[in-house]
Amino acid sequence: MLDFFKNGLLEFLNYTGFANAELGNVILIVIGLIFITLAIVKEYEPMLLIPIGFGIIVGNIPFVDGLQIGVYEQGSVLNYLYFGVIQGVYPPLIFLGIGAMTDFSALISNPKLILIGAAAQFGIFAAYIIALLIGFTPMEAGAIGIIGGADGPTAIFLSSKLAPSMMGAIAISAYSYMALVPVIQPPIMRLLTTKKERVIRMRPPRAITQKEKILFPILCILLTAFLVPSGLPLLGMLFFGNLLKESTVTKRLANTAGGPLIDIVTILIGLTVGCSTQANTFLRVESVLIFGLGAASFVFATAAGVFFVKIFNLFLKPGNKINPLIGNSGVSAVPDSARVSQVEGLKYDKTNYLLMHAMGPNVAGVIGSAVAAGILLSFLY
Repeated sequence: MLDFFKNGLLEFLNYTGFANAELGNVILIVIGLIFITLAIVKEYEPMLLIPIGFGIIVGNIPFVDGLQIGVYEQGSVLNYLYFGVIQGVYPPLIFLGIGAMTDFSALISNPKLILIGAAAQFGIFAAYIIALLIGFTPMEAGAIGIIGGADGPTAIFLSSKLAPSMMGAIAISAYSYMALVPVIQPPIMRLLTTKKERVIRMRPPRAITQKEKILFPILCILLTAFLVPSGLPLLGMLFFGNLLKESTVTKRLANTAGGPLIDIVTILIGLTVGCSTQANTFLRVESVLIFGLGAASFVFATAAGVFFVKIFNLFLKPGNKINPLIGNSGVSAVPDSARVSQVEGLKYDKTNYLLMHAMGPNVAGVIGSAVAAGILLSFLY
């Protein structure tokens, strides 16, 4: 009887996380705790970092193989939830919600701001080239480069097609840099602009009619989808969500897409992406390189947006010039990068409000990152 209890106790202990823990599990659990701390204490993208941080903790609780509880074990609950990530189901649903919450008025009012959003996508292709040079395959390089768009759903969508084995590192990298927008972008903006440029006042945006708001998503889906059909899952859902909002006759659908639906999908995508960072699959040299390339991509994207405005201003008449502090908002981190433009602008002129102007390239960046993903997908998949 004593041996029975002794053997039973030993068997139980062998199944515990304490018996199966490795250093990698501890490291990643600490990283998960850091994510949660940043979200709560610093309020860096709490809607993203708390689900991801908690998912990292859950994904790194050690267990014995065969229990069907891990995110990579066929038939487990987490594996079923992760299906929406690996098959690219969740990102289009998030784009539907983004479309239902987005006001494109600033972009419609000043269409040339879309060029800033396009210029900021330079970071994607710069990182793609660097990744190729250091030995990644073209498909892996394309998936890594998209981090520069600062668009987590797009990064997940593209990496699920081009580099599924790297999706965890790419997604964590993309969401991390999205959360760190207020930390990373301001020094770059200050470095690349002069005091005179930082106080440029832009003309107030003109009033937009409801007819223009309704026509915008219809015309945009026709133009972008015919140009880059491979971006249809993201672009189609983005503009569909916006049409639900602007039509004014589908308010319930718009509220659902921009409220409960996007909240549910954000929880699922954050938790399962976090869970995918199991130490035995995540802690690799490639993951470190991905984080480094992601940072470079994000820096290039921010700098490209600011530089483009400076060059563009050479061709604009006085009174029509653009404040280069909104160049950073060409990345797809909505509305955080636009808020950074506003905060930086107020430091140099407390009456110069850049937020509405910055929202133009900011929402253009959402479109631009989806188009860039479609281009990479069409060439590499």
